[in-house]
Amino acid sequence: MTSQRGSHKALLGKKLGMTQVWDENGFFVPVTLVDVSTNVVTAVKSEETDGYKAIQIGYGQIDPTKVTKPLAGHFAKAGVTPRRHLVEVRTEDAADYQPGQELTVADAFAEGSSVDVTGTTKGKGFAGTIKRWGFKSYRRTHGSHKNERRPGSVGACATPSRILKGKRMAGRMGHVTATVQSLKVMSVDVENHILAVKGAIPGPKGGIVLVRTAVKGA
Repeated sequence: MTSQRGSHKALLGKKLGMTQVWDENGFFVPVTLVDVSTNVVTAVKSEETDGYKAIQIGYGQIDPTKVTKPLAGHFAKAGVTPRRHLVEVRTEDAADYQPGQELTVADAFAEGSSVDVTGTTKGKGFAGTIKRWGFKSYRRTHGSHKNERRPGSVGACATPSRILKGKRMAGRMGHVTATVQSLKVMSVDVENHILAVKGAIPGPKGGIVLVRTAVKGA
């Protein structure tokens, strides 16, 4: 995945779960905790060599024997141990980074700042039209012949004699990339490398997410 162009800071992390904290007005605020430790720069892209400015970030440890030889050489060139997850982030400040540089939460985000969080949503499996698209069910009365959750007519008769593309029908639901924008950073735990973001973010517990500077209002 690649973030939008601009002067952005970003970190890869693991969703730990949700809890709640007090705000300055004495109200409970739901927050999501994200572990953003072990982030390191694995490559720096420049306009001279690649045609654009970006940095590649690695996160998570992996057994070196499970890495392919091309990737092993890539990590060795950067002078870092192999990482399980990689992401490329476009930023105008790419020249300020060096391969092998460690990225900490204190350098990236501050309490009260606004961030965008990208992750993979929970997979729901094969779902019908009511669960997937919010269709209304048929009346549950005598003589309905178990039609309550059926999608109804989907064809277009003689013209055009086919189902049009994009028809909302049953199918696999979830497990797609989603971004929640403009979330407030409630607190930054520098010692434990944990970020507390207001509200919910995509994905299950243990899912990998990308936290970057918010695009709106930047």
